[in-house]
Amino acid sequence: MRVFCQGRVLRARALVGAFMVVASALLAPNVASAARVKDVATVYGVRDNSLVGWGIVTGLSRTGDSIMNEATVMAYVARLQGLGFNVSVQDIFARNVAAVMVTARLPSTSRPGQKLDVEVSSAGDAMSLEGGVLQLTPLFAPNGEAFATAQGPVVVGGVVAAQAGNVARKNHTTTGRVPQGAVVERDNPNRLAVESLETVDLLLNEPDFTTAQRLAEAVNDTFDEPLARPRDPSTVTLKIPARYLDRTVEFLSEVERVELTVDRAARIIVNERTGTVVMGGDVKIASVAVAHGGLSIEVAQGNQVSQPAPLSAGRTVAVAQTQIKVKEAEGELVVVNGVTIGDLVNALNNMGVKPRDLVQILLAIHAAGALEGTVEVM
Repeated sequence: MRVFCQGRVLRARALVGAFMVVASALLAPNVASAARVKDVATVYGVRDNSLVGWGIVTGLSRTGDSIMNEATVMAYVARLQGLGFNVSVQDIFARNVAAVMVTARLPSTSRPGQKLDVEVSSAGDAMSLEGGVLQLTPLFAPNGEAFATAQGPVVVGGVVAAQAGNVARKNHTTTGRVPQGAVVERDNPNRLAVESLETVDLLLNEPDFTTAQRLAEAVNDTFDEPLARPRDPSTVTLKIPARYLDRTVEFLSEVERVELTVDRAARIIVNERTGTVVMGGDVKIASVAVAHGGLSIEVAQGNQVSQPAPLSAGRTVAVAQTQIKVKEAEGELVVVNGVTIGDLVNALNNMGVKPRDLVQILLAIHAAGALEGTVEVM
C-alpha cells in the first residue's frame, strides 16, 4: 500500500498513543464464514424465562443495611414473625442483614427438582454481601406464579474493609451468586412438546435473507428432499419427514449439525468510551483523503503572594496567576488508495492516530460515503 501526502511517500513512524483496534480477518481476503445450524439459529419455542424474588441475606459482618433502612428491617421482622418469633421493628439493631433482589433463568426444559444458579444483588445500602447466606426466597415469573425457591451461601468476587472512616474495596461486593442455589418447583408452561409437531421453525440469531436461503438449501441438500423453506429473513420452516415423526429430537439433532456458509453484513463497531474499534473483514473503503490534526487548550492557574515592604501599612495578599496555552497539531492530508481494512489501519497508524481520533475519522469516512458498511456506536 502507498500512502501519499503532498506528493511524497509517508514513512511509517511509531504510534503515539495506545491504538486499540481489533480487526477480524485483517489482511485476509473477503471470505464468508462457515458455521453449523445450531450456531446461527434456535428452535422457535425453546426459550428461557426470567424469575425474580425479594429476599434477605444474613450472616454479614456489620456490612449489611443500616438500621435506618426501614424496608430491610420490616422485611426481616416479617420473616421472623413468620417463623413464630414475637419481635417488632424496635427490637432490630443489627447490621448483619441485607435486603436483596434474586434473579434466575428458568430453562424451557426445566423439571421439578432441577437446580439453577441465581444472581443476588443488594437492594439497600449494604457495603458488602461477603460471607452472607441467602434465606429461603420464592422466585416468581412475570405472571406472579412461583416456579422455584432459592437459598444458600452467597459467593462474592470481591472484598471490602472499613476502619475509622477508611474504606478499601476490591471488585464489586454488593452482587454475588448462589451456585445451584435454586430448586425448580414446577414445570415450565412454555415447554415445547417437539414429539407432537409436524413442522418446526428455526429463528436466525441475526436475520438475513441470504443466510436464511442458504440454511434452507443446506438442510435440503443434506436430507435430499425439500424440507426447509425460508419464510422471512429470520425464520426458516422445517417439515419433519415421515420417517422422523416419532423421532423428532433425532431429526433436530441432525439438522443442528448441518453446515452452511453464513453471509454477514459489513459492519464496524466503535466504543467511544474506551476507544475500542472492531472492524470485520467484509468492510470496504473507497479511495479517500483524510486530514488529521488536533487543537489542545491548557489552562493552568496558580497563586502568588504579594508581600509588602517592611514597616509599611500594606498587607500580604494572594494574587491569582492564570496561564493559557493553545497548541494546534500539524495536520496531515493522507490519500488512502487501498480498499482493505489492513490498508486503512496501516495508514492511520502512520498518521499517529489515537483511539479517540480514530472513532471520529471512521464516522467522517462513513458520512462521506467512502465506507461500504454500517457503523454502530456503543
